[in-house]
Parts: sequence; C-alpha cells; structure tokens
Amino acid sequence: MGITKTEGFDPQVLHMSEVIKALGHPARLAIMEYLAKSPSCICSDIISELPLAQPTVSRHLSELKKVGLIKGEISGKNMCYCIDREGWNAVMEYFAQLSACMEAPTEKCNSSKNK
Repeated sequence: MGITKTEGFDPQVLHMSEVIKALGHPARLAIMEYLAKSPSCICSDIISELPLAQPTVSRHLSELKKVGLIKGEISGKNMCYCIDREGWNAVMEYFAQLSACMEAPTEKCNSSKNK
C-alpha cells in the first residue's frame, strides 16, 4: 500500500481524518455509545459489553484516547474511561461548520447524470 500524502493539509482536517478513522470501527462506535450512556465506567464493564477479548478492547480504547475522544484515569487497579467532552465538542463543531457550508446556496449537481 502506498504512503498517504498528508503534507499541505490544514491541521484541523488532518486531526478530523484521524478521528473519523478511529470512529470507523464498529467496536469503537459501540464503546462511544456505551460511554455516552454512562458518565464513566471501568474497563471491565466495557469488556463485558463487547464480543471482544480484553486486549482487543484495550487497543480500541487506546485508539479513541489517542485522537482525543475519550479520557481515562487510573482508579485502584482499574482504568476508568469517559467521553472527553472537549474532544467530542470539537468533532460536533467541525461537522456543524461543514454542514453550514453545504447548506449555503450553490449550484446543484444534475442528479439525472448521476443515476
């Protein structure tokens, strides 16, 4: 596989591409949904919710943490995770801005050519 060229792109675009890539796995989306429903949890709670082994869940948690979507802290022998509100708000703001751009009047593509 070739090297993906990332030079010359806006840092926000680069970061959002990493976030979207991280969210592109069903296990990571399931983790985000689980964390959204509970303000914090212990890693073992997440493991019992997913049909994956503990090392696999830990890897997915690590990827979500790396892109700033979740945060975690050590509580005794366990790691407690929750959604990083600042990181999630940045994602929502990015897509709100993108949506606003798409809502601006522009020349529409001729849909009959795309069929």
